[in-house]
Amino acid sequence: MRIIFIVSLTIIYSYANNYNELFFNGNCVTCHFKNKSVSAPSITQIKYRYINAFPNKEDFINYMSIWVKKPNAETSLMHDAIKEYEIMPELGFDLNTLKDISQYIYETDFKK
Repeated sequence: MRIIFIVSLTIIYSYANNYNELFFNGNCVTCHFKNKSVSAPSITQIKYRYINAFPNKEDFINYMSIWVKKPNAETSLMHDAIKEYEIMPELGFDLNTLKDISQYIYETDFKK
């Protein structure tokens, strides 16, 4: 049983380059597909909007993670998406996890 667990973790880790990618793929892609908008805007659209507003990495990470921690229509950068899909629900993640995910989004080219 222990071997199966270790092999499973090794496979998962080899698929994902880091924990931030695992957090993103394990949670965000449920609603935010990489390049397609279905039930929420694509992560490519979100990244484009946020990176234009916050090109500095630290500012991007801080704003995005704080907003996702407690979504608020008034402080949103995506009012058009809220009209189309409604506001994102609170997910209950801690701020450090959201910062890790935001860092992954900032650093990743989703157009590939």
